[in-house]
Amino acid sequence: MDTSNSTHSTRDVDEKRIRELVARTEKAQIDPDVLPALHTSGLVLINFGGRRLFGRETFASAMAAALSSPLKDIRTALEVNDIRFATPDVAIVSLTKTIHDERSEADASEPPLTGVLTYVMTRAGDDWRIALSQTTPIV
Repeated sequence: MDTSNSTHSTRDVDEKRIRELVARTEKAQIDPDVLPALHTSGLVLINFGGRRLFGRETFASAMAAALSSPLKDIRTALEVNDIRFATPDVAIVSLTKTIHDERSEADASEPPLTGVLTYVMTRAGDDWRIALSQTTPIV
């Protein structure tokens, strides 16, 4: 029995759902109620500055603190460059992250405006969640 079309079709659906999740994360970047829920409870997140956070709750707290500071005026745009499946339930997503600093005091001493972002996503029912997020600045 040939299952290649079925596997290809499933992979296409998964890639579409992963791209939709990336779009939801970009849209929810200033919504502390929505963005953390798009991640697993055991999330590991390394941000642009190298700060490592363990767990969705820690991420939610850090996000709330950032949104009550001038960091609330920094926006990011995400571009999916590649999606690879380590297993049918684990995807490695390579992205380009572009940072738009809308703070009035932004100057040339700010960090690079572009980074590479890697997500490790895991299947959650019919959807996907981010289990690892690692951003590396491009110098």
